[in-house]
Amino acid sequence: MVKPHHPPPYRAVPVYPVQPRSGNEINGLGLRDKVRARHVFHTNPAYGPHSWLLLNRFFTSLSTWATVTGRIRVVWWMRRAVGPVAKLKRAVTDPGAMAAEVKERAKGFGAGVVGITRLTEMAQYEHSNLPYHTAICIGIPMDRVEMSEVPQPRSAAEVMKVYGDVARNVVLLAEWIRAQGWQAKAYGDSQSTDILQIPLAIEAGLGTLGKHGSMIGKEYGSNYRLGTVVTDMPLALDAPVDIGVDDLCATCRRCTIDCPADAISDARQWVRGEEKWYVDFDKCVPYFSITGGCAICIEVCPWSEEGRGEMLSQQLLKKRGARTRQAVAAE
Repeated sequence: MVKPHHPPPYRAVPVYPVQPRSGNEINGLGLRDKVRARHVFHTNPAYGPHSWLLLNRFFTSLSTWATVTGRIRVVWWMRRAVGPVAKLKRAVTDPGAMAAEVKERAKGFGAGVVGITRLTEMAQYEHSNLPYHTAICIGIPMDRVEMSEVPQPRSAAEVMKVYGDVARNVVLLAEWIRAQGWQAKAYGDSQSTDILQIPLAIEAGLGTLGKHGSMIGKEYGSNYRLGTVVTDMPLALDAPVDIGVDDLCATCRRCTIDCPADAISDARQWVRGEEKWYVDFDKCVPYFSITGGCAICIEVCPWSEEGRGEMLSQQLLKKRGARTRQAVAAE
């Protein structure tokens, strides 16, 4: 199991003379009404300044050459996120067969997992109104050996390398869809400005939200990065999955204990109308920034151990089934 590799102690980030507006408040912590998400950290400067922009710039200023080159690669690919659409539109009479072909293409471009879901209003930031109805979500795993070095520059470099792979994947997939005569736009950047990658990937069946605020999948745990292609191509949709994540997160405290910022709660909280696992933004992001991306919580997670997810899922669901049968028999 991965252990944090000499994590630096938690300390204040000296960039604010006055504490900015709470990121938890911006994120909608405590809200029981459903509202759309607002930008709070990673975002495009074109959308204007925000309370945590200074810390975002501080985070960027600490980048190593390896992470900078990774970022350049992402930007290089993402310049092709949108583009011309073929005039001749390929007819889609079988959305299921088309979805299978799209997934095969995505995996051919390097995706480890692929799922398809509806692009809803709630999966877009409050300013967004995208003219698409479907989201194709992909995940690409990171090298476990490199990520075992969290939260050191070596692991941060691996994160940006894989973001480059994600950007390449979704751009090539979007270009292939546009070549079939259908609209498509790629999102392969950590600074996604329109959509919420994790909620979409969960609805597409790639995994379930974990206590550490990231998605946990059966194949790679949380040891991967996400990308999305939005399109108007008619595709069969996947459904959310239950692999037993909550059964383990309810009692496991691995990420809670190993988080240097003490940002992970053992209880679900209300966030924008949904009771779910939530990580304290105001504690997490300053430490995330001084370490160049941290990632301790997703790597110490038992699900992220290679080859363990399938076994964990089977055991947890089997135990749940036994508890259910016992409860029914006792009635």
